[in-house]
Amino acid sequence: MPRCLLAAFLLAGTISAQDLGDVAHPECTFFGPQREHFLPREGSHRNQAAELTAQVTRLLATPAAMMASPPGGSRTFGSGGSNSASNLIDVFLWKTFKANGATPAAPTNDYEFIRRVTLDLTGRVPVADRVIAFVADTNPNKRAALVDELLASPQWIDKWTMFYGDLFKSAANWPSTGTAIGVAGRDAFNNWIRASLAQGVPYNVMAKQLIGSAGNNNFNQGELNWIINGRVTGTNIPAQDTYDAMTANVADTFLGIAHLNCLLCHNGRGHLDTLNLWAAGTTRMQAWGTSAFLAHISLQNPLSDPTNTSSPRLWYPVDNNTSKNDYLLNTTTGNRPPRQPVGSTKMIPPAYVFTGEGPKSGEGYRQALARIVTSDMQFARAAVNYVWAAFFGVGIVDPPDQFDPARLDPNNPPPSPWTLQPSNPELLNALAEDFAANNYDLKRLMRLIANSNAYQLESQYDPAKWNPNWAPLFARHNVRRLWGEEVQDSLALSSNVPVTFNVALAGGVTPLNWAMKYPEPSAEGSVFLKAFLPGNRDDQPRRPDGATQQALVLMNDGIVMNRLIATPASNPSPSLLTKALAQSDVNSLIGALYINILSRYPTDAEKQAAATLIGSAAGTTKTQKVQELMWTLYNKVDFLFNY
Repeated sequence: MPRCLLAAFLLAGTISAQDLGDVAHPECTFFGPQREHFLPREGSHRNQAAELTAQVTRLLATPAAMMASPPGGSRTFGSGGSNSASNLIDVFLWKTFKANGATPAAPTNDYEFIRRVTLDLTGRVPVADRVIAFVADTNPNKRAALVDELLASPQWIDKWTMFYGDLFKSAANWPSTGTAIGVAGRDAFNNWIRASLAQGVPYNVMAKQLIGSAGNNNFNQGELNWIINGRVTGTNIPAQDTYDAMTANVADTFLGIAHLNCLLCHNGRGHLDTLNLWAAGTTRMQAWGTSAFLAHISLQNPLSDPTNTSSPRLWYPVDNNTSKNDYLLNTTTGNRPPRQPVGSTKMIPPAYVFTGEGPKSGEGYRQALARIVTSDMQFARAAVNYVWAAFFGVGIVDPPDQFDPARLDPNNPPPSPWTLQPSNPELLNALAEDFAANNYDLKRLMRLIANSNAYQLESQYDPAKWNPNWAPLFARHNVRRLWGEEVQDSLALSSNVPVTFNVALAGGVTPLNWAMKYPEPSAEGSVFLKAFLPGNRDDQPRRPDGATQQALVLMNDGIVMNRLIATPASNPSPSLLTKALAQSDVNSLIGALYINILSRYPTDAEKQAAATLIGSAAGTTKTQKVQELMWTLYNKVDFLFNY
């Protein structure tokens, strides 16, 4: 039995790692770098998010203290009331709160809200003047107006191009497969994502283009690069390995079902019984039916300039819908177990794993797969759940890539000991149906989330009154550690001292001032960004974990230290340090630093401590003392986390 078939037994404890010898088996995805992708993680992410929220909020100033000194800071919902019928999210969540005896957190104040929603929608902290104006605004609909303003901003496009670049794995190289589309291919892919978001292309149309587009130049047609990511390289690799990898990408990216990848190696029964109820009852042959939609594809890799042998190579797919066979069961080599005839069946026609549906008469195989996948309600569920997790820290199904289709329907619950998988299945289905009914509009989905009372709850909660069982109900807001790009851009914006990196783009080395504009997380090789675990858009996903290196770079890296500088008085756009030093009194100076860096004013206790710092340390200049205070604020949890 191939070692990759023993994965589930290893999890169940019936076989030890020592029994397998070298368990880092290069021919099994389960034992490779993506091992965690397939492990049972339900509940663990929720527990980690809940514990992180508890830890971080203990270190924050209390909302009452934050509002004591400055004017404004309203804690009323813009939509009015804690069970607003105008937002379907609130309808379902408040129903759940009532059913479970949960008391939701208080509404967040204006300072917290503008910082939270600006970071979530644009990846940067708000500028100080916008915070002050927002808090002073008495319009009861100001929060909804702010959300619209942010959704219309170019920074929204930057943030969500990075988000979907991660999801679609837009990178110049994919080391795990040995495939490279180069800087030109990556930039074309990145530009396609950016243009799609800027133009408001419906998400189902984006997915159809990624799965089914045809063309002959991936440097000019960016969407072609996604399908190329499924190419599998190596010695004696059959084409079926590539079809399977492409199918796994479709299932993971657009259906949120990572475990379909496992079924492309073996039947679910006896292997996935403790991981996924649906997969446990699904066969390898059924999974092959979905791979068969890719069986007519071949990838071409010609020189971009046929007259120049050193020119970069293009990639593009060709669909030979009449000359190629369907999915053949005739392999004994490659990265997956042998594919042998099952009885008299030697070839598998395309049949969608959930419904058995195949191509229509005259329809191309990939185009049929694109149509069928995007018509499946699971496509909408996965799409809204990925976005929900970005705003709430965890998904309604979490992790978002481990959906179990047999455990989603509250009207048909799974047999014991299984439970329904979504924390709120009615809400998940309602969001998916609303998304589909409204043309798969991503901005509309984000507007719905950001305007909900649920999103606008505080993260802070009296520990003596908080019930940990309420965490899956979203009764308080989860904190999240900022992405490295968000940290860097917020440093640059708040200090008003740009960060410039020279990034290799298709048009040559180009200076870029905003990390959220980088074509991929590792594009400029920054030690600072790497400390925040951005992943490689291949076999290493972006991670929200904390790390010692993050503390070290925040304390010592030039990205931080070089923001603590004064600019000449003649500079029309002075740095934060220069503006702070120009304040007429120490309280105004301290307030300027807090509102720019933390998007709030200091509490009385913080103000007193800061004044003591600035007035102490004989032998140092005032500038040095103010720099020390700035450095301290950049190293506070308030800055590193979105709460």
